[in-house]
Amino acid sequence: MAHALATSKPATCTSGRDISQTLESARSQVEERFLEGGTVLLSVMDVLNRLLNSLEGVTTTLDNKEASDTSADLRATVESLMALPVTEENRQQALVSLAHTGRELRKHVSDMQETMRYLRTFAVTVKITGAGLAEFAGFAQEILERIYSGTDEVNRFATHLDSLDKEVKLAASFGASVSKGYADTVPAVTGALRDDATKIAEHRKDLGVIARDVGAIARAVQSKVASTLSALQIGDITRQRIEHVQATFSLLEDFFAGEDGARFDAGARQRLQNVIHHLTAAQMSDMCANFQRDSENVVKTIASFDHDMREILKLRDQMSGDAGGNFMRALESSVSAAHEIVKQVDTASRQADQVSQSTIGTAAKLFEAIGNIRAVKTDIHYMALNTNLRCSRLGEEGKSINVVTAELRIFAGKLDDSADAIVNGLPALEAAAGRVAPATDAGPGGLGESLTSAVGNIRSAANAMENELKVLAENGREVATKISLLIGKLDFQHDLGEVLARCADLLEGIAGTDIADISDLTEAIAPLDRKIFKHHTMAQERNIHRDIIPASEDSTPAPVETAKAENDEDLFADALF
Repeated sequence: MAHALATSKPATCTSGRDISQTLESARSQVEERFLEGGTVLLSVMDVLNRLLNSLEGVTTTLDNKEASDTSADLRATVESLMALPVTEENRQQALVSLAHTGRELRKHVSDMQETMRYLRTFAVTVKITGAGLAEFAGFAQEILERIYSGTDEVNRFATHLDSLDKEVKLAASFGASVSKGYADTVPAVTGALRDDATKIAEHRKDLGVIARDVGAIARAVQSKVASTLSALQIGDITRQRIEHVQATFSLLEDFFAGEDGARFDAGARQRLQNVIHHLTAAQMSDMCANFQRDSENVVKTIASFDHDMREILKLRDQMSGDAGGNFMRALESSVSAAHEIVKQVDTASRQADQVSQSTIGTAAKLFEAIGNIRAVKTDIHYMALNTNLRCSRLGEEGKSINVVTAELRIFAGKLDDSADAIVNGLPALEAAAGRVAPATDAGPGGLGESLTSAVGNIRSAANAMENELKVLAENGREVATKISLLIGKLDFQHDLGEVLARCADLLEGIAGTDIADISDLTEAIAPLDRKIFKHHTMAQERNIHRDIIPASEDSTPAPVETAKAENDEDLFADALF
């Protein structure tokens, strides 16, 4: 009996140590693989958060009110461009009206010039006729000088009108060319600008839809990652249960080495050892089944990440493949054509404004000249009247001079008629000049600035969007890389499942098919039973334990603990051990 005890004890210890070493290898692999998987999952969660933040940046850029206002500004500028043909046509009509008014005034100026020629003739006649009369010599010369002075005023008057007529003709000629150019280019340019603005708005709207889709998928993956982190507690549970099996073998060895175990004969030892082998085999078998089921769910969840990430990358490519660059190039081409039109508008407007200002200045000069001409007419009239009076006193000698000065007074009066006609025509000249000036509230310079500002803002928005999409693309690529790595790291079925299954098969092989009867040893093994039962902290373990080793009457069950974490933070902590 003593020999049997001595030989069986080392065999038992060796068997337990060998099994524990095998289990330790499995436990280490479980701990390492799940720790690594948890770390990768947390890194995926981190990059998913960055992806969602970059999506928020994209959404903020898309929802930027300034970009909407800019599009409205561009549309308003387009409307202003569309009004250019009508504006130019009105300007052409105003130039025609101004030219007509100038020609009407020119007729009256021609009449005044003709009158001045007659007056000069009469003045020379007076001088010749009164050559024999000393008192008329200086007087006739004075009248002649006043007539020359008046002629100069009338000629200057005519020169102002001639200059105005040339400016009007030049502006009308250029305006006609511009007007034809408007008819050929403005509809096409404004149509292109309107289409470009619409395409950009639609593109931004499409980007918004895609961003929401990417966000929805990313949040779904985020939720899956969180649930996978929670599911990783199967690794901690498996590790603990392996430790519990290892502890069971250690407790059995300690029991056999102790005083209570020393009383057992070889048969009792073998029966107890057989029961413990059945207990550990049952624990390992149940643990393998749970591991197989739960880790398979983890792997399935992780495998679904691949489809999700392909969708995210596909949507990301749709967003970043054309961040509006093509639209911006088309818009800038249209804007370049629009700027050419605006330059023409600017030139035409400057010429029209010059004509308008010149006309107003000419009108002021004409008013002044009319005053001078009226003064000349008055001087001539009174000089002629004085001459008539003197001639009356001279009798027959003054009759011939009297006739000429009477004619002088009559023709001088005609100057009043022409002057009145010109004075009446000057308001019409000024009114026509006012219509020639640019009629828009914002001048062509303002139109060009509005166009440049609108496009500049759109370009800034496009650049901001491009930067946000670049960040999104980088984060999307990183998420895809992390997910690919994760799928490889968390394939627990490969290696781990096989290792655990071999351990379970080993224990089942050692245990055999039949379980020994140890009912007669119940009281003797009660301390060992309580220690082993106390290590089984999970309800499932305790149920298996009691199915193999029923509780003795003096066994006091400890409170059942649960491996379920209280909250997500505990789950994450368990997943990372």
